[in-house]
Amino acid sequence: MSNSPDTRPGASEEAIDQAPETIAAGVDEEIVESNRRLYVGWQWLLFAALAIAYSSFHLISLNVYPMETWSFRIVHIAGALILGFALYTGTRFAGEGSVKQSPAWLGWISYALLIPAGYALFQVFRMQQIISGGTMRVDPAIEAWHYGYPLIFATSAAILLSWGYRQVRAKLSPPDLVLMVSALAVAGYLILIYGTPLRASTGTSFAPIGISYAALAGSLLILELTRRVAGMALVVISAIFLLYVFAGPYLPGFLGYPGLSFNRFFSQVYTDAGILGPTTAVSSTYIILFIIFAAFLQASKVGDYFVNFAFAAAGRARGGPAKVSIFASGLMGMINGTSAGNVVSTGSLTIPLMKKVGYPAKSAGAIEAAASTGGQIMPPIMGAGAFIMAEITGIPYTDIAVAALIPAILYFLSVYCMVDFEAARKGMRGMRKDEIPLFSKLVKQVYLFAPIIILIAALFMGYSVIRAGTLATASAAVVSWFSPNKMGIASILRALQLAGTMAIQIIAVCACAGLIVGVISLTGVGARFSSLLLGLAGVSQLLALIFAMCISILLGMGMPTTAAYAVAASVVAPGLINIGIQPLVAHFFVFYFAVVSAITPPVALASYAAAGISGANAMGTSVASFKIGLAAFIVPFMFFYSPAMLMEGSWPQILRVGVTATLGIVLLSGTVQAWFFGPVKAWQRLVMLVGAIFMIYGGIYTDVAGLAIGAALFLMQRKLHGGGSSPSTAASG
Repeated sequence: MSNSPDTRPGASEEAIDQAPETIAAGVDEEIVESNRRLYVGWQWLLFAALAIAYSSFHLISLNVYPMETWSFRIVHIAGALILGFALYTGTRFAGEGSVKQSPAWLGWISYALLIPAGYALFQVFRMQQIISGGTMRVDPAIEAWHYGYPLIFATSAAILLSWGYRQVRAKLSPPDLVLMVSALAVAGYLILIYGTPLRASTGTSFAPIGISYAALAGSLLILELTRRVAGMALVVISAIFLLYVFAGPYLPGFLGYPGLSFNRFFSQVYTDAGILGPTTAVSSTYIILFIIFAAFLQASKVGDYFVNFAFAAAGRARGGPAKVSIFASGLMGMINGTSAGNVVSTGSLTIPLMKKVGYPAKSAGAIEAAASTGGQIMPPIMGAGAFIMAEITGIPYTDIAVAALIPAILYFLSVYCMVDFEAARKGMRGMRKDEIPLFSKLVKQVYLFAPIIILIAALFMGYSVIRAGTLATASAAVVSWFSPNKMGIASILRALQLAGTMAIQIIAVCACAGLIVGVISLTGVGARFSSLLLGLAGVSQLLALIFAMCISILLGMGMPTTAAYAVAASVVAPGLINIGIQPLVAHFFVFYFAVVSAITPPVALASYAAAGISGANAMGTSVASFKIGLAAFIVPFMFFYSPAMLMEGSWPQILRVGVTATLGIVLLSGTVQAWFFGPVKAWQRLVMLVGAIFMIYGGIYTDVAGLAIGAALFLMQRKLHGGGSSPSTAASG
């Protein structure tokens, strides 16, 4: 635990000779979930080819041969549903533990469901022939009895059977085969009807009844796949919103509304007012493109290089692995778009190393969770939230990325100071020179950062996000040719397959979020929530902001970042805009709280994932990660009081607010960890908190007062503790 250097003759040369080439390996390996099937033989080839075709379809459609917008989004969702049901089981696998394979008769019942599902798919071809023959409208009886009822029956029964049908991990289960056929029947009908003038009738009494049946079956399929890949939280919230559509007219107060019939609601929810709306628009363009980009980075082992580079740069600092976690998780988190997924990929390496240098299991997990969550707010990629924000607000993506810069710096500075002060307070060491890769060796491969640099440069040179993302993806393959992990044809196909698999979760989540957004827009509940916020703002704007914060966190609990922000942006952001807050500030406000819901007790997905690796108590880890990520709960209020934080204002204003907020964040970290240059007494912590709040607030007079408090504390601590490098030093002072 000592920080004393090794003074033996030749020790430095010996350490250099013993330094490992790399310390991170496997960060880029694909994570295989417990309910993911692992095919072999011809089945592996079949579904690998489907995943490659799915990724390639998007690259070609986005860059070479554009497709009609609604049809493109329908195919986008249908492809994810087919791949998702092929790869993820609805229950436990047979042969694991005491789980036995389901009896043969249950399989035959499942296969029997292929008859109504296949019949509904056949009717799509039949209706296509009728419409091609010049008939504008198909007989409603055919749509109901020959398409709608068989489709709903097959879909519902197959979903129920899939919950109990247990198959070995290497085989596809019959109920899931039925669901794949149902997904084809839904997509085929919707593409057919939306390609005719009947598309304009959605949401009216003139809409073909088949649209409603297709939308209902499609919604059930989306909810079931979301349950498999993202858990029950989003499904339960979606079910509550769907229940509200039909129960709303009977509710009292501001929740009540006139009501929508089955046909009017479902004929419109599978349009750009709902499932095919902003969330799917983003997942089918920007998100899928950046997932392909991330897959190419993984295939070329750039993720391993990022982590090794972070170890070489920061590993020797006190509490080194924790600081490495901040850098590595920030880099990886902004690309992969999911806090919990990033915890699993980088945390499997950093958490054990943090424990090795003295961090308790709870702190190690909390630091990784906070750092991985911060990746979602790190420009230029910001997970996927920035793209959804650009789609919803109409604000250019580059403006959003620039606006996010200061808040992201403040967040990571806060986490860094929390980690550093804890390491100083506990007398932790960094890693030895012979435990980390040599920076001088890794810096020779710094060209591996080129894809990220090309992406940023292309965006700010005015290229579209799609073109910039495509260039960055191509550059990842080219750059790999200069590294030990050269990408040939096989590696490129592997990257495309990996992208198709990685995309399933985020596409299902975005489609499910679109279902909720559709309920909000079609029932008008968002407008009624806005009026409630407006009433609160009449009493106090701060009270309205705190209420909006609580709702954003509540909506985001247990949900992936993308879905959490999409829902909060539909419910909360319009209300904030109505009380006079700028659209950019309002959306960043809800975006930040949607992101930090991943580390907010009691349902904190990123913290729970970290606790699973560290072995600590899940709730204790979530409380600790909440404390470490505290700045993220304060920064959004800084947007409101100082829009210069988002680059809104003159350069002197932006510079003043940035500098004072930075100092305020350092004081806040010292307050939480009870350490500045040495131990901090209770009354000093209180003074530090006041100074931090003054500087975070952003007014000129409060900044001056905060600076005065900070300077006084600085001089006092320096006099008492000097450098404050360890508790023993502080004690002697």
